[in-house]
Amino acid sequence: MQSTITTTTSTLEVLNNNNYYSHSLASQEDHSTSKNDMSIVHSAPPPSSSDVQLLEEIPMESDTSPTTVRATVVQASTIFYDTPATLDKAERLLAEAASYGSQLVVFPEAFVGGYPRGSSFGAAIGNRTAKGREEFRKYHASAIDVPGPEVVRLAAMAGKYKVYLVMGVIEREGYTLYCTILFFDSQGRYLGKHRKLMPTAVERIVWGFGDGSTIPVFETPIGKIGGAICWENRMPLLRTAMYGKGIEIYCAPTADARSVWQATMTHIALEGGCFVLSANQFCRRKDYPPPPEYIFAGQEEELTPDSVVCAGGSVIISPLGNVLAGPNYDGEALISADLDLGEIARAKFDFDVVGHYARPEVLSLTVKDHPTIPVTYTTASEKTEGSHKVHL
Repeated sequence: MQSTITTTTSTLEVLNNNNYYSHSLASQEDHSTSKNDMSIVHSAPPPSSSDVQLLEEIPMESDTSPTTVRATVVQASTIFYDTPATLDKAERLLAEAASYGSQLVVFPEAFVGGYPRGSSFGAAIGNRTAKGREEFRKYHASAIDVPGPEVVRLAAMAGKYKVYLVMGVIEREGYTLYCTILFFDSQGRYLGKHRKLMPTAVERIVWGFGDGSTIPVFETPIGKIGGAICWENRMPLLRTAMYGKGIEIYCAPTADARSVWQATMTHIALEGGCFVLSANQFCRRKDYPPPPEYIFAGQEEELTPDSVVCAGGSVIISPLGNVLAGPNYDGEALISADLDLGEIARAKFDFDVVGHYARPEVLSLTVKDHPTIPVTYTTASEKTEGSHKVHL
């Protein structure tokens, strides 16, 4: 395929022989005013909730399906503790990806709300600090409600630029936070969400745990789309649950920039016979608030403002395990590839993990896909009566 893409706001590398595009984005010193930012268009005011239809989860069907889908993974940093500015940045990135013809755009883990890299939140076994509690309050304030006004705005962005959007967010439900992926279609509709099942290490003190009710795979005109977040991608049974739903485009927002992460992504592509799109942030120390407001525990004295604290490594891999784009460790970038959907059938001919290569009479999986709710009331009247009862 002969490809010609031009841009005045970023440096573009094109390798036509494998349909790979890497758009290196200029770093910005001032997130709100830099003309070297990734901006193609300026953000419009958020629409009212009446402008965009919110749906829980809907299958999308089409009589005709494309044979090739152009997909982009975004490698860029959050504007920490500033969710409105982060949404503005997301729109600029989305606009630029759409200008290159992208039909599917995947953002990193916790892009909206922020990944609290290096923070301990002042917690030790048996102890919390006042500063850590205040840090959590600020982090909680940066999270978003689902549904909520930020979801409405994200849906409007997807519709405006006619792309399928997969966005990593920090979701707020009451006073518990969840690391979540939100899915939107190209008509501006919210399709549903996946909550991270198992936060890793210290993440567990600030994020709640997802359940089996949010492991969706959405059937769309560009393929069956789903996702898992960071190290939960290493959970074989979670992957199998998505393979059982026929996932074809496997989105893997992450915070892991180590080179060994590439082996995990390649394995999933081969195992699932699916395209794998992994998006990670590229962050320097200056992308987080300065000390003493924000401290990288155990590292702060060694860091300068320009120190790289997350090196990216975003990548797109084919169902046969071939790297189509990336990994990129150079800076903020839009990393794109054309996905030949015929490659899925070619890969499944070799290995269909829940099809001809399965042995259900020996090994099988049962998924408890109902919501796990801590408090259930049998009737509204019992709830009311129970609140007034006094037991002696």
